[in-house]
Amino acid sequence: MMFVSLGAGTLVALALITAVSLLTSAGSTPTGGATTTTAPNALVGQSVAGFHVAGLNGGTIRAPYATGHPTVLIFFASWCGPCQAEMPKVATYLRAHHGGAVEVIGVDTNDQRASAQRFVRRVGARFPIVFDATTSVSNGIFQLLALPDTVFVNAKGVVTRVYIGAIPTTTLAHDIAILARS
Repeated sequence: MMFVSLGAGTLVALALITAVSLLTSAGSTPTGGATTTTAPNALVGQSVAGFHVAGLNGGTIRAPYATGHPTVLIFFASWCGPCQAEMPKVATYLRAHHGGAVEVIGVDTNDQRASAQRFVRRVGARFPIVFDATTSVSNGIFQLLALPDTVFVNAKGVVTRVYIGAIPTTTLAHDIAILARS
C-alpha cells in the first residue's frame, strides 16, 4: 500500500512539474542558454518617469523620451554573458544605421565603472551610455529583473515594447522603424 501511495505521489509531482514548465515557457525560446521573449510585458502601455543619471564617461544623461524624443533603451552589463554576445552586434548595427528621430541610450546596470568602460570600448558602442550602478533606472523605473533587455518608449514617455533577452539586429531595426513612425 505504501508503494502505491509513493508511486501516485511521484506521478502527481511529475505532472505538476511538467505543467509549470509548459506554462512558464510560453512565449519564450531558448537562444544559447538565454531566454528571449516578445510576450506582453506589464510595462507596455505604461508611462515611465524620466531620469537624469550620470553617464558612463561623465556628464549627465537625460531620458530623451522625457523631452519628446522616441527612445530605445538597451540594458546591459559587462559581466552578463548574453550581453557580451548581443552588444557587439547592436553596436555594429547602430554605427551603420542612424535611428533618425529615435534616440538610443545604453543603460549599463549593476556594474563596475572601469569594467563597463572597457566593455563599451571593446564593443565599439558610440551611443550614450547611462551608468546605473545602483539599478535605479533598470530595477527602479523599468522594473527589469534580468539582462539584457531592450525597451522602446515613444515620444510621450509610454513604453511600446519590451524585448527580454538578447535582441536580434533585425528585430531592433524593425522596432526602431515602428517607433519612428509613432
